Amino acid sequence: MLGDSLSAAHGIRVEQGWVALLQARLLAKGYKQQVVNASVSGETTGGGLTRLPRALDLHAPSIVIVELGGNDGLRGLPVGDIRANLDAIVTRSQHAGARILLVGMRIPPNYGPVYTRGFDQVYTDVARQRRLALVPFFLDGVALDDRLMQPDGIHPTAAAQPRLLDTVWKVLEPMLKQADRG
Repeated sequence: MLGDSLSAAHGIRVEQGWVALLQARLLAKGYKQQVVNASVSGETTGGGLTRLPRALDLHAPSIVIVELGGNDGLRGLPVGDIRANLDAIVTRSQHAGARILLVGMRIPPNYGPVYTRGFDQVYTDVARQRRLALVPFFLDGVALDDRLMQPDGIHPTAAAQPRLLDTVWKVLEPMLKQADRG
């Protein structure tokens, strides 16, 4: 799991976070995979790319879930740089033998419609070009529900974590089943 604060359980106990819940679900369903959470609060695609080689060498993952880019978008970093970093993360992970699940993000329209559309399109473009499994919007059904968001309006509450897991699980479970057959 290569992510940012949304996957690092920012503002809640780590064991309440969706990544910890993923490990519990894997065990409950009889999957043998172990989840390594290499998520860091505040992480950008550039930071994730820098940390990736060591994580790949250390853990040799069969699947890499990439949940990065939200901080890039909130900072208004160039969309081309975000795309290039995500593409490099995917390429390096694939060269290490991993399959990729790309987790998409959306941002508020603060930087205008052109930037917002360009940012949103990055995930679809990278997934299509690299033939990746894609979760189109990680916070779907969560982001606009004040009951599921922390007071900062950015980070989901503990109550939202099972929904986040379900959003990812819909795309991840077929990958796991394929891994078990392969």
